[in-house]
Amino acid sequence: MSQDEKFRPLQKISVSATGCHLFEAFNPPAVTAEAAAVLVMTDLTRVPLATILADATLDEANHSMLARGVRLLLVVGGANNIVGLVTTVDVLGEKPVLVAQRRQLKRSELRVAEVMVPVDKIEALAIEDVKKASVGDIVATLKADGRAHAIVVGQGHDGTQHLVGIFSSSQIARQLGVQIQTHEVARTFAEIEAVIAGV
Repeated sequence: MSQDEKFRPLQKISVSATGCHLFEAFNPPAVTAEAAAVLVMTDLTRVPLATILADATLDEANHSMLARGVRLLLVVGGANNIVGLVTTVDVLGEKPVLVAQRRQLKRSELRVAEVMVPVDKIEALAIEDVKKASVGDIVATLKADGRAHAIVVGQGHDGTQHLVGIFSSSQIARQLGVQIQTHEVARTFAEIEAVIAGV
């Protein structure tokens, strides 16, 4: 049997002129502060995770974030283990400059491993707690930590810990209907709080 006989092209259908809709994972619903927290969590069992290797350059990390439309990448090692995380602030902020000066390197010579937050410094939320929480609780948690992101972990059937979700202040702001004018965390929280207070 030749390759031409083994495979066949699929039949085409028309895209609906009355509306072809995105799944909620790509078009998340509007929420209020009292809504269930899981409604603003990116479910990593349904949405592909943005990752990068520890030996990638900072420019590669920045390009990867821009291409994926994210501000955080999980840094992975062998066996799909998380070894850290890196954000746009880690890549574009003051940290790379300070690390480069201390190591007497050029910024372009730095690797993600040198500016990432290592896994032993990452705090996570338990999925069991998230399932009982509200959007307002997540905002309060992010604000208390001064962070724009929080990761969510759960236990597998074999007892191993798995990354199951991620919260992003900018995603929460979009779903609350807050217009984000800047990437600054403080401004984002101020705008979110204004919307919550007005409810």
